[in-house]
Amino acid sequence: MLRILDARTGESVAATPARRGLTRVEARAPGPDLTSLRVLLTADLLARALELNGLQAWPTAPGQAPELRTAADALAVRPFEEAHGPGLAEAGVVRVTAGEVDPAAAEGPVVAVAPVVWAGEPGAPLSDLLTDPTALRLALLSVPHGETVTLDEAALSRAAERLAGWRRDVAGWARRPSRPVPEAVRERLTEAWEDDLDMPGVLEALVQAAADPAVADGARFETFAYADRLLALELTRDLGTLG
Repeated sequence: MLRILDARTGESVAATPARRGLTRVEARAPGPDLTSLRVLLTADLLARALELNGLQAWPTAPGQAPELRTAADALAVRPFEEAHGPGLAEAGVVRVTAGEVDPAAAEGPVVAVAPVVWAGEPGAPLSDLLTDPTALRLALLSVPHGETVTLDEAALSRAAERLAGWRRDVAGWARRPSRPVPEAVRERLTEAWEDDLDMPGVLEALVQAAADPAVADGARFETFAYADRLLALELTRDLGTLG
């Protein structure tokens, strides 16, 4: 069961009600800055994780700035509807926001997202940071959503190099006979994302699978492809490019 740290109470709670139904994931991200982009990204991850668990999610984000929506599209954050109020057959709502949370201001759990600090060239607009949007997505995923992220050109370069290496490995593994995702690996991945969307834990589970000699290349490929349903890092992008 997916559990999140409710910023209103400081307690770990189930992200969805006990009964099945539509869960609205409401992102409060007026934008257009990196912190608001991280809010949308976290809400997107929450919706993806719910869907991987067989549940229905309805992502909404009232008042999105056009520049923020453009940046979110580049980061493979799926569209959010401009919804206000409850939806049809809505079983619950989870709000994702940045900054201080008023315990009396919302019903349902609240996921608090820490700020993103840009330590690179001063005054760089959001659009200037999207030359490699997938690397930016990975850089943001590499830090727990409740901790401040400090980014600069070097951090984005390191993320791009890591992505290039993984894509090269995945393309190579794809040439081997397919094997199912090992159950122990699947459990590590699931336990990580169900623990308050622990994306660094998901990434570490991939590192372990890639290095484990007991995991066949075909199983490594399927593991990375499976995890990418959540991560959306285009890990299989380079299939068929190796000579």
